[in-house]
Amino acid sequence: MSTSSNNLGANSARPNTAGPGNTGANPVAQKKPGQADVLEIYPGASEEPRVRSRTRKGLTGSETGMATAEYAIATLAAVGFAGLLVFILRSDEVRGFLLNLIRTALALP
Repeated sequence: MSTSSNNLGANSARPNTAGPGNTGANPVAQKKPGQADVLEIYPGASEEPRVRSRTRKGLTGSETGMATAEYAIATLAAVGFAGLLVFILRSDEVRGFLLNLIRTALALP
């Protein structure tokens, strides 16, 4: 009778963990140094996730400043729109309309 620690047979409490001939039907027991017997149902699921580097490797030299340029253009557009609103709201017609609207709202019973 064989007493191999890797293949204990069908009546064993541990699953069949034969190495190279394993077809994936049975889970594989993997043991790392300093770790108890671990049975991984999905091999590789317990591994540490890979950390991506923070550098932008895919961008060329002319594309690296695009985000900054886009923010600058959006900021200039917002400032221009704010200036236009200030100019419109300071006109006598708009000021009279807003004051009339406020007076009407306050006069409601």
